[in-house]
Amino acid sequence: MARSALNTPRAPAIPTWLTALFPRSFIEIARRRIVEFIGAGLIILALALSVALLTYHHADPSFNSAADGPAKNVIGLVGAYTADIMLQIFGAAAYLPSLVFAAWGWRLCSKKGVRFVWLRLLAMIAGVVLATLALSLVSAPEAWPFRTGIGGVAGYALLTQATALIAPLKFAYSDLAVAVLSGLTGLVILIYAGGLDRSEWIAMGRGAAQSVISLWHGVGFLGRQAQALKERIEPTFGIEVEKEEAPIDAASETTPEEVEAPLARSSGLISKARKKSTAVVTEKAKKAPAGRRAKDASQGNLRLAVSNTYQLPPLDILEAPPAATKIEKADKDALAQNAEVLESVLQDFGVKGEIVKVRPGPVVTLYELEPAPGTKTSRVVGLSDDIARSMSALSVRIAVVPGRSVIGIELPNAKRDMVFFRELLASAAYEKNTGSLPLVLGKDIGGTPNVVDLARMPHLLIAGTTGSGKSVAINTMICSLLYRLNPDECKFIMVDPKMLELSVYDGIPNLLAPVVTDPSKAIVALKWAVREMEDRYRLMSQMGVRNITGYNTRLSEARKKGEEITRRVQTGFDEAGKPVYEDQPLSTDPLPLIVVVVDEMA
Repeated sequence: MARSALNTPRAPAIPTWLTALFPRSFIEIARRRIVEFIGAGLIILALALSVALLTYHHADPSFNSAADGPAKNVIGLVGAYTADIMLQIFGAAAYLPSLVFAAWGWRLCSKKGVRFVWLRLLAMIAGVVLATLALSLVSAPEAWPFRTGIGGVAGYALLTQATALIAPLKFAYSDLAVAVLSGLTGLVILIYAGGLDRSEWIAMGRGAAQSVISLWHGVGFLGRQAQALKERIEPTFGIEVEKEEAPIDAASETTPEEVEAPLARSSGLISKARKKSTAVVTEKAKKAPAGRRAKDASQGNLRLAVSNTYQLPPLDILEAPPAATKIEKADKDALAQNAEVLESVLQDFGVKGEIVKVRPGPVVTLYELEPAPGTKTSRVVGLSDDIARSMSALSVRIAVVPGRSVIGIELPNAKRDMVFFRELLASAAYEKNTGSLPLVLGKDIGGTPNVVDLARMPHLLIAGTTGSGKSVAINTMICSLLYRLNPDECKFIMVDPKMLELSVYDGIPNLLAPVVTDPSKAIVALKWAVREMEDRYRLMSQMGVRNITGYNTRLSEARKKGEEITRRVQTGFDEAGKPVYEDQPLSTDPLPLIVVVVDEMA
């Protein structure tokens, strides 16, 4: 009965066996209600489809992507899958079937019926396909998540065929003609598919507009009520708390040329004796003591059981730094003159004091100011921008030297010294570093190599503007590990969607897999890393250790003693239903450290 009502607005004949069971009036009422329910269902289907398409998110689960998280689509997993496949196939034309379904529901709820349902269904499909062809000729916005354009796969395929057919005609405006012809034809066919006359289209549009206006007024009313409630509550419960000024941290403001705050470590570099008359210009910091690798070409013993055939890369493939030279007399005079100029600038701003020490570094020079009694440090710190302008410097960093009565003023050097990677790797600071994953970051203000342990900061994010040195920092960190650890000690997973920065490392023995450039494969690689981490946590828990270093140490001790390490695993249940356990031997091979490098998280 419902199908007959859909095909024609006329009332079909009622079977005689049905009239024998129920009164004719009851049958007529039931038939009308069924048709209305079908119309309401079509309207709900149109709304659900529209909401699913509008709330589509590229990270939701779909047929061509894997995602374990919950779907962000309002309709849920069904909406996520439906929106993904419809947008991929039909593009922006995927919204058109919702209009046709809504039009059918409107007519059924209005007791007008829909004639020739199957013909109109075919017309809807044809109109959507023609719309995809027209949309394929429109440039896709940047926010469009698919590569096939806003016409989808269907529109792209039709456009390819249409272009091949029209190309021999050599028509100047062939693209425009195809877009206009397909668009107008699709519009006419979709109007027929909807089955509405002119008055019904106008009434349907007015109803939709009134619904939107009512919703807007409702939201505005709720917003006004919430604001009024907030104004009544805040005078009673609101408590204003004055913000305290944060204490000045000498290590909080760093210039782009610095990696760590040097003032926090400069107490050992500052001389205890101070002269009141003139500033003392000290020599540049002595060259960092050379490590074993700079004195001897041998690679030394490795900490884990490794292959005897692998050799760490030699230092001589890197560019050697020039011979160190002492500060010339002219440079000393220039530094002393800058100290006098800095004193005069401070006096111009009402700050009295003397520059008692000058310490030049490779990039920044430190001037130690002993302020006059009664001078507030915050006053001097607040003049950083004015001092930079008066000294014609890009920036100035001012902070109190911990444990001293002087204020450190750092000014950038007019000529920066090049920091050579080979010099840092050959330093004793790098050789004697006991960290699991030592990283060379550069030099501090005194020219001392700065070496840190990546294991103490396992989640490291490098950010900065274009040209600020992010790529140099990443390559320096990677090479620091390659010069220290062999493939049995450290493994890499490198993800480089841009295919620019990390492709040079493709083929090195430290890689667990080739450099990943496909985002879909990157997801698989990162999921494997998560599973490997969870497996290692279970192994460390069974071994009773807290980190990978303790685990490898425990294995090394067992290997030396000839001890067999086992783990207890449940293998099933006995006849009484009690669990059965077995002891399985564990491999005594040390686990390598795994470093994941991702270039461009976006």
